[in-house]
Amino acid sequence: MQAYILLNCNTGNEIDLISELKKLPEVTEVNGIWGKYDIFLKICSEDPEGVDKIVSKLRGHKGITKSYTMHVLYGQGGTIDEAESEIR
Repeated sequence: MQAYILLNCNTGNEIDLISELKKLPEVTEVNGIWGKYDIFLKICSEDPEGVDKIVSKLRGHKGITKSYTMHVLYGQGGTIDEAESEIR
């Protein structure tokens, strides 16, 4: 499973938080961004429960004030060939 997560964090905490997030094995991409949110994350897990666990972990982090999670729909541009072949 893949998911994209947008995060808000305490002002001035972005660089430290990004460094911390890069160390999580589920995180495949992390970037600071401008706009309504402060940080963009791309995460991967073998199963949906893994995504739920990382989201819960992020929501419990003292430096994160808000999160918005978007799950990837395989077969609509998702990258897992197996999932795409099941849809056809």
